[in-house]
Amino acid sequence: MSNVWTVATNTFREAVRDRVLYNLVFFALLMMGAAILVGQISIGIEQSVIVSLGLTAISVIGIFIAVFIGVGLVSKEMDKRTLYSLLAKPVERWQFLVGKFAGLVMTLTVNTAAMTVGLYVALATVKHPLTMSDWYLVVAVYLILLKLALVVALAMLFSCFTTPFLAILFTMGLYIAGLFAQELRTMKAVTLSDSAMKMFQGISYLLPNFENFDVMAAVAHGRGVARFLVLQDTGYAVLYGAIVLAAAAMIFSRRNLK
Repeated sequence: MSNVWTVATNTFREAVRDRVLYNLVFFALLMMGAAILVGQISIGIEQSVIVSLGLTAISVIGIFIAVFIGVGLVSKEMDKRTLYSLLAKPVERWQFLVGKFAGLVMTLTVNTAAMTVGLYVALATVKHPLTMSDWYLVVAVYLILLKLALVVALAMLFSCFTTPFLAILFTMGLYIAGLFAQELRTMKAVTLSDSAMKMFQGISYLLPNFENFDVMAAVAHGRGVARFLVLQDTGYAVLYGAIVLAAAAMIFSRRNLK
């Protein structure tokens, strides 16, 4: 695991030095500042507006980081030809992928933590003091981070066998489809046959169910999140992410890098 940790820390350092990350985090903090202004206008629902806009900013900015930087983790190394010198050392290809994945997840964790602090500062400006219900934000942010880790795994999977542009399209398309996985399971349509309905239901179980990670509405209204849901989402993210990374490692190990 020392090889994985070395790749992860190097990836983290490179990502932190990337100015794009700072710009995105600044944009997220700016959105939270705008949330304060909107909250002042929305009398009586300031807290709900600030929490909703803040969590939305964290999720959207995180998705951009996960997709665009996640896709470039492999392709950038190949373009700069640093991958070849790295793999010439006693580093397996799966160790390279897992290390890159862990490094970007570490980066996302740090950036998400920074944006969460900004959200709490925005919330504290309109609400004194903070109550126990405000700490539910940590749970919501944790579930967002699980979702982002899955997106990183998917981005790396697609980047292992296609171009960066197509990998971005595939990742974003699968993310959007995953937001409606639950609807596909319960969809009722008169024009569809039973076989077509079963096919859509089968596809819905293969898609990553990103809807389960969205607890924004509950937290914005001061409601807690069930512990069982948190544990279930954690297990789901770990299992699904491991399967995606295993598939990525299998594809990458067979890819001709010459």
